[in-house]
Amino acid sequence: MIVVVIATVVVVATVVVAALVNGNDNVAVMDAVDGGATTGESGRLALEMLHFQKLDVYQRAIEFLVLAQRVRRRLPKGHADLADQLRRSAQSIPQNIAEGCGRTTRADKAKHYTIARGSAMESASHLDVMRVEELVEAEHYARGTELLERIVAMLTKLIDP
Repeated sequence: MIVVVIATVVVVATVVVAALVNGNDNVAVMDAVDGGATTGESGRLALEMLHFQKLDVYQRAIEFLVLAQRVRRRLPKGHADLADQLRRSAQSIPQNIAEGCGRTTRADKAKHYTIARGSAMESASHLDVMRVEELVEAEHYARGTELLERIVAMLTKLIDP
């Protein structure tokens, strides 16, 4: 007697968001398994995304993270504490948006969106300090503030629909 076993294997690809900061401002979503990506309509790299990665608020948070990295790299020596604070608050925004999307109850979602909103406001205060101390270029300050205003507005709507 011959027994044939047919097994179905489901592979779940891990998706990694990679900010390309090598002179262009593209934000790419890369497949961590094979590194594959395709170019979308806007000339940006695109691949299948998890549902939170499709949210405009998440995409703007990643865009702000790229800008924050650019600002941090241009800080003069002696400002490592401020650079680290900006890094941590900027990273917290998309991380909490993603975690909030993964929660199942309204209260849990709101909790993480509220934390993300607070991190966005904290990031704005870091930019303000850098502006007062003349450590950030005017265009970076303006773009960062614009992104953060949009992020806070969208998160507010997610928290209080």
